[in-house]
Amino acid sequence: METQALWVLDGGMGRELARRGAPFRQPEWSALALMEAPQTVREVHQAYVASGARVITTNSYALVPFHIGAERCAAEGEALAALAGQLAREVADEQGGVVQVAGSLPPLFGSYRADLFEVDRVGELATPLIRALSPHVDIWLAETMSLIAEPLALKALLPADGKPFWVSFTLEDEAPGCEPTLRSGERVADAVTALAAVGVDAILFNCCQPEVIEAALTVAGASLQALGRGDIRLGAYANAFPPQPKEATANDGLDEIRADLGPLDYLGWAERWRGVGASLIGGCCGIGPEHIQALASRLR
Repeated sequence: METQALWVLDGGMGRELARRGAPFRQPEWSALALMEAPQTVREVHQAYVASGARVITTNSYALVPFHIGAERCAAEGEALAALAGQLAREVADEQGGVVQVAGSLPPLFGSYRADLFEVDRVGELATPLIRALSPHVDIWLAETMSLIAEPLALKALLPADGKPFWVSFTLEDEAPGCEPTLRSGERVADAVTALAAVGVDAILFNCCQPEVIEAALTVAGASLQALGRGDIRLGAYANAFPPQPKEATANDGLDEIRADLGPLDYLGWAERWRGVGASLIGGCCGIGPEHIQALASRLR
């Protein structure tokens, strides 16, 4: 597969907000700062840009009932998503066209929980997010997807605006070394085939351990080659958590951060991903500006 120019993505939002003193708790997670300290959200975006990120992601991940409750989501979700888009857009525009904004479309029913997916409710929950983010984003990013059906349902709701559509899957990370699968148990090769058929522009893997990503990228690259789809980019942004069990909800408390994933350690994994075809590389939960700076200075 032809090597594509590297784009450095940003890192995690929630932990960085907490580190900077923004209000931060379960279940609201990163949405709480959007409600009570939006300036800190702006500062985190600016920190990632200063570290070398060329794609920043809107702080809209937690704007779902799973995090902020059904009543608040219905009443305030769209306005909060618009604010998330506006903050990222303003920071990107300060860079004179160098930085792009990815609009985060999160797992609507809870991170890692493919078993909670309800296809009949996707439109109800995702449409306000899409409507609010649409004026502000350059890229649509369905991230931390645990199963194939969810990004397919999201794709059907997107406007015909010509903006790239990226999908990032979270992988089962309890058993590194086995065939890589989504947290639903579905095969990576099947996910790639399904997304290629509906016009995806990039396939990434995020919010899982770095150890499982290289194998997934290898499988994805081979699948794209077999499909004759070298135009679809590959990417990765791992988290710094220990392995997450099948029953994890990503909202029961703060997970520990691994001591063996400092900036240079993380860079080592990123170099391996780059070696198997990833051209979109950043970080997820627990990966901060110092990690992104290491990526930008060494990989780009």
